[in-house]
Amino acid sequence: MNQVVDTLVTVPVVDASCWRAAAADGLGSDLGEELVHAAAVGARNLPVEVDDALLRFTVAPPRAGALLLRNAPIGELPPTPPAPEAHVDKDLATELTLLTVARRLGQPVGYVPEHGGRIVQNIVPTQSDADRQTSTSSRSNLMFHTETAFHPHRPRYLLLLCLRGDPAAHTTLASVHDIMDHLSEDMVEVMFQPRFRTAVDASFLAGRANELGPARPLVTGTRDEPTFIFDADLTVGTDAVAEDVLVAVRSAIAEVETSVVLEPGDLLVVDNNVAVHGRSPFSARFDGTDRWLQRSFVVTDLAPSAADRVGRVITTEFGRS
Repeated sequence: MNQVVDTLVTVPVVDASCWRAAAADGLGSDLGEELVHAAAVGARNLPVEVDDALLRFTVAPPRAGALLLRNAPIGELPPTPPAPEAHVDKDLATELTLLTVARRLGQPVGYVPEHGGRIVQNIVPTQSDADRQTSTSSRSNLMFHTETAFHPHRPRYLLLLCLRGDPAAHTTLASVHDIMDHLSEDMVEVMFQPRFRTAVDASFLAGRANELGPARPLVTGTRDEPTFIFDADLTVGTDAVAEDVLVAVRSAIAEVETSVVLEPGDLLVVDNNVAVHGRSPFSARFDGTDRWLQRSFVVTDLAPSAADRVGRVITTEFGRS
């Protein structure tokens, strides 16, 4: 196992070049249970080093809160689609690769506002979103955040499979362990107190008025096994001391952040409890050669979301009518 090293965070890297993915022939074009089942079957045949790394990641997440699989199978690709919802003339080989890792970690799910609830989403730059705080932006600096920090059924793992890269696009990461190490003990103590509220991402509101969620800690669990919930754009403090801590947290993130430039065949696994993530700006061309990732969200258990879920699609509504 190799490592990608920055100033503080070490991201474990596993070479997956010996992974021979199962053929996607006969799976059609539906991102349904047949494909998820095929992925679960395929997970039984992962290379030992890949399977062992994923197993260790679930049992004892590395300090970085991330794992990078390199040279995962992606096959031949068409041009980058112009939008996430655009038709793509390809088989489901890359979706099968992504979901195979998803099923090894838990259960893939979708969220209605995220590309209609698809369990695998195409993340590509669009002209209309270029300057927004969204995954389909390009010119904006995507601020550090826990994925769907406001959501009661947020994913435990975020998976990003790179189909086509861009050398200027850095996927940024910051570990809660390093963040806390850069703060005073008094500030860390405040992080464990219910003095922070997080608003809802606008894409989840469907035109309804936004509202802050309940007061809760930034960190739960223990110092050694923390769960960190934070959104640089949406989280606020309930008092002046809490606001000062948020300022310090943002400053600490700037000190400890690391980044990975994803290349074709890279599959980045992020522990959404441990690491916050973002992305640097890059120049999109909108000519079929742009950066193209596929994304999947994974929960460890489907049961908690049963009342807010249809199949694998979580339907929780937010905001005031």
